Amino acid sequence: MHSLMTRITRRGWFRSGLLARAMGVWGGAAAAAVSQPARGSGPGVYRRFGVEPFINCTSTYTINGGSRQLPEVIAAVEQASHWHVNIDELMEKVGPRLAELLGGEAAMVSSGAAGAVTCGAAACVAGGDPEKMQKLPDTSGMKNECVVPKWSRSYYDHAVRAVGVRMVEVDTLESLERALGPRTALAHGQSNLLAHGNRFTLRQYTEACRRRGVPVLIDAAADLPLRPNPYLAAGVDLVAYSGGKILRGPQTSGILLGRKALIRAAYQVSSPHITFGRSVKVSKEEIVGLAAAVEALFSTRGREAEDREWLGWFETIKKRVEQTPGVTAKIVMPRDRSYYPTLQIDWDPARIGLEAGELGQRLLDGTPRIMTHAEGDGRGFVLRPAAMYPGEHAIVAERLHEEFSRAPGPKPKPKLVAPAGNVSGRWEIDMTFAAGSTVWRCYLDNNGHEIGGVYSSPVVAEGTMSGTISGERVELRSHGRFEGMDFRYVFTGTLRDGAMEGMVALGWEDGSARWTGRRIG
Repeated sequence: MHSLMTRITRRGWFRSGLLARAMGVWGGAAAAAVSQPARGSGPGVYRRFGVEPFINCTSTYTINGGSRQLPEVIAAVEQASHWHVNIDELMEKVGPRLAELLGGEAAMVSSGAAGAVTCGAAACVAGGDPEKMQKLPDTSGMKNECVVPKWSRSYYDHAVRAVGVRMVEVDTLESLERALGPRTALAHGQSNLLAHGNRFTLRQYTEACRRRGVPVLIDAAADLPLRPNPYLAAGVDLVAYSGGKILRGPQTSGILLGRKALIRAAYQVSSPHITFGRSVKVSKEEIVGLAAAVEALFSTRGREAEDREWLGWFETIKKRVEQTPGVTAKIVMPRDRSYYPTLQIDWDPARIGLEAGELGQRLLDGTPRIMTHAEGDGRGFVLRPAAMYPGEHAIVAERLHEEFSRAPGPKPKPKLVAPAGNVSGRWEIDMTFAAGSTVWRCYLDNNGHEIGGVYSSPVVAEGTMSGTISGERVELRSHGRFEGMDFRYVFTGTLRDGAMEGMVALGWEDGSARWTGRRIG
């Protein structure tokens, strides 16, 4: 009990009365769960900058600090910070140790999984040639195409595209064979290439590429590195992992694992060497900490025990939140050993008038702050456990129950009034960003309160728009795509004197911008 009270008092959790309620419901079980080693000297290192830490229910999200580092990792990083070594010498010893543990020919520590992908792609393009490494990302005169299955595109393609290659999408074995040619430097994909139901299997992918001498690089950032490795077993040449996700190592570390010659070329093009990959630097502390995380995975760490503990947390949260009528929770087990269980929480909007984003903000505004995936206008979200500390699940359960219990009733549908005008026709939309601007051209079709249309921008050739108008109030939602990236904006504003203006939400990571619209026909 003393351990829980010390931690919670230090965080200021008495102020909300949550401690008393948590202890009343869970008693000694919660107290016992929190009897863990002290977490350093407390969160003052952040508070002195005016930043308040939170309970992290988003697990491995980079923007929220990644997963909870293992004690072995924290100790290794701290010890490494007191001494100096040559990075080449350190990597020369750590790489083989990682390869031995993970079952690959060779390995290197990288700056996150994205750094591993970038250095791996650069190795496939430059091949260790010093002149080509210096020329990147200018790939003129080199092999500069990267084949990728259409269903395996993502925002993270940036890590490959940064090298200067052109992405070539394929969706069948026949289109794959046509795409593989003299300019193909590599083939790429995400971990979903192991999933069932794709147009071709990972093994078929690697065999087709191998016949043409094309190396395959897989981004498996969120996976736990397993032995035997499912990607290498399927013929993949290089596979990238994050060190700061379920591996629970340093947040900005990663691993590139695979063929010895390509790993050598990838390390040559990376920092500390003064070449293309200098910017994706990894420190001596991260190298040692990452090695500690991998060694722990195969010695002191028990994934089954972690899952049992996390499932126990979820059972507690599930039981508590379902005491509110209209709230349901379901534990979702991972599809394979690379992942971890999650808890899906949903609620009936006919009983609880909260959108997910509103709930998420309430949790962040409270004491203690709780960061979740509750965002947007939905009626559900997922809890993930790998960044939570023992005992925090009791606080999360009680806060969720409190917010659901005091939530307003169902929201009435907004009453629409006669539109202030008809916006059908051609428009130019000007957007002003933090340090730049752009112009879209769009065609809108206004039928009563409903608006539909299409747009084009300097990047998106054709996207869609839809929305409503009520009085002067206009709301438009756009959807466009470039390469592997989806762009979904929400425009809100007014129609006055034949022109529109307002603010546009650019996405949860990208902020907002001011916009104006003027007719052009």
